[in-house]
Amino acid sequence: MKVLSLLLTLVTGISALPNPLLQDPAPTPGVITPPHLPLSTSSRWILDANNKRVKLRCINWAGHLETNIPEGLHRQPLDYITTWIATQNFNCVRLTFSSDLTFSGPTTPVHTSFTTVSQQQSKPALINDIYPLIITQNPWITPNTTTLDVFAAVVDTLWSKGIITILDNHVSKASWCCNLTDGNGWWDTASGYNPFNSRFFSTSSWLSSLAFMATWAKSHPGVVGLGLRNELRAFLLQDLNGRRDWYANIQRAGNLVHQANKDLLILVGGAQSSTDLVHLKTRMLDTSGWEGKNVWEMHAYSFTVTFPDPFKNCDLVKAGYGFWSGFVLEQDRPYTGPLFMSEFGVGMQGSEVDSQYGGLNEQDHRYLDCLVGYLEGNDAEWAVWAIQGGYYIREGTVDYDETWGLMDREWKGWRNERFRQKIQGLYAVTQGP
Repeated sequence: MKVLSLLLTLVTGISALPNPLLQDPAPTPGVITPPHLPLSTSSRWILDANNKRVKLRCINWAGHLETNIPEGLHRQPLDYITTWIATQNFNCVRLTFSSDLTFSGPTTPVHTSFTTVSQQQSKPALINDIYPLIITQNPWITPNTTTLDVFAAVVDTLWSKGIITILDNHVSKASWCCNLTDGNGWWDTASGYNPFNSRFFSTSSWLSSLAFMATWAKSHPGVVGLGLRNELRAFLLQDLNGRRDWYANIQRAGNLVHQANKDLLILVGGAQSSTDLVHLKTRMLDTSGWEGKNVWEMHAYSFTVTFPDPFKNCDLVKAGYGFWSGFVLEQDRPYTGPLFMSEFGVGMQGSEVDSQYGGLNEQDHRYLDCLVGYLEGNDAEWAVWAIQGGYYIREGTVDYDETWGLMDREWKGWRNERFRQKIQGLYAVTQGP
């Protein structure tokens, strides 16, 4: 058994075989038992205050775009959306925010935010059509309600239903993410600066933003973790110094967040858009400043270049997952820690000829089956991308329809009911300390 377990670890990153004594069925629909806080980590596990394992089964909810409030409030009341999340058995939300929010959010009313974006992008429909829908669906948003107030309402309402929140610093400049020329990819003080990838990523502003949100979270007990940065990605002459900039900036940020709020988990993604932690094999990040709070992040999509599938071979893809990031689940290593697959997902609307693949195209179907198998084998933490059936405005389009959204355009229910069936096995707990 030990030999087989070791082989699985080396090839796929799976740290242990499922223990039948630990196997729990999927939770009862709509019944979310909140964990005893604060959370902490031990080896590869996330634990509650009673040292019981907490498995993150999360959904992403975007709040990092230009209007700086979580999406969907123009379609449904906040209570409806959060109740839907609980009914689908997600026990946490990865809630994205921009650094811009922390500087403008405390004082900028929602109306002002929508008016400003509407004028900047010459999109009068944003303020004339979308904003009135928000007020109709959510009359608690008054002329004085700020964008940060909306974030507070979201996390507090989630917590009232037993759902925890992990905040994620997604971008510096509020906008859609990600590419190599959006200015949000790599620190402006790092070596090899270029404006294409770093013009908005002020290191000092980023640190201030993290400290602000960590402190803010003290007043919102449902917030249990803070992701330091989404999808760090170098471009051109950046990151050619042995990851020195990554080590220095991540350590500085982790220490700062922990000093501001010692209860928070601190989530750390690697390079190459949160796919590459391989440098930890030769040099561990110094996490002593937030001991017992560190969680590693990983992202994987069918189009992720770090995990190619030219031979349509799931075993080879799993080996790639394990080599680049999944190895952190190996027991008794300097880098051993929980692995949070904080983004994965697919387009929910394949063509009619793709009906045999559950409404997905063939590539996404193959990718999803392989990834779900990998996560089940690891019993890893996860967050699917994403809840939003649409956006107030995205890349210049008002009322943008998000075909990758789990919810439909009206935010009423599943966009693709068959997708839910494909991820059902991820809910069960099969391993533990």
